[in-house]
Amino acid sequence: MEVDVSFAMSCKEEAASASRSPLGVRALLSGFAKGAGSLRISGGREELSLSTESATIAKMLYTRLSEDFSASCRFAYTRGVGFRKKVKYHVLVSDPERILNALGVDFLSPLVPEFVSNEEARAAYLAGAFLAGGSVNNPESSNYHLEIAVGDENYAKKLSRLFGKVQSAHFESKIVARRKEWVVYLKKSATISEFLVLIGATNCCLEFEGVRVDRDAMNIDNRLGNLDAANMSKTNKAAERQLKEIAYFQSHGGMSAIANLKLRALMELRLAHPDASLEELAELLSEELASSVSKSNVNHLFRSLHNLYLEKGGDAA
Repeated sequence: MEVDVSFAMSCKEEAASASRSPLGVRALLSGFAKGAGSLRISGGREELSLSTESATIAKMLYTRLSEDFSASCRFAYTRGVGFRKKVKYHVLVSDPERILNALGVDFLSPLVPEFVSNEEARAAYLAGAFLAGGSVNNPESSNYHLEIAVGDENYAKKLSRLFGKVQSAHFESKIVARRKEWVVYLKKSATISEFLVLIGATNCCLEFEGVRVDRDAMNIDNRLGNLDAANMSKTNKAAERQLKEIAYFQSHGGMSAIANLKLRALMELRLAHPDASLEELAELLSEELASSVSKSNVNHLFRSLHNLYLEKGGDAA
């Protein structure tokens, strides 16, 4: 039976899959380990356990720790009780002291690591904290609410201050005690959209904004700005993939391996104009070939490039 993925989980998994620099990966893992990490004894040896309800997030944690930090990891899972019987995945890491030191995590201290000192690191750390203990209401709800739950009041205050240090958006986060947790939360819908863009959940931001625009016609300028930011991010990701695929052919026989002359010309134009939109490339290609080339034609050519790249053994990721 197919299980519906909640909007909050979709946001987390998209943020987990976003491309990040080594600093961004370190900050994300640090924020996650602080919020959803614990130490345990197994077979007489101490391990770091990182827990999540998402197989996608668990795979990301395993891959990044193994590849970026040479950590020895293994998987485990537990199944809850009750009607839904949710599965929780655990990434178990040997040599926890080394990994926690590398990530700047101290479970007894509320401090955010010193290396989280620029915009990229702040965004990634908040993304990690959100993956660990975050939630956001479905955009169909009129009650806009995004939160990150933590187990320590002082750490909640540090996390709230980190929100305030973000320069690309103005976050007015607040803190409330709830049972044995302290919750850092955002309430304004425009602010929630900005946060989703900040952590790399751009498609979810588009979904959130689409529903919100249908319901509420106010604050049009802010919404269009968020949509533009999300669309720009998607455009940049597509261009990065295209440049990667072109570089692959350059290192495997050169452009002459491309039989389609129109595609070859488009590849040369993409290399010369890495930031150009599809519409701009269509205009440039029309001038190059002295014939009309549409935006949809350019998109079709790039799809052909991607399919050819996969046929030649390129990385599907």
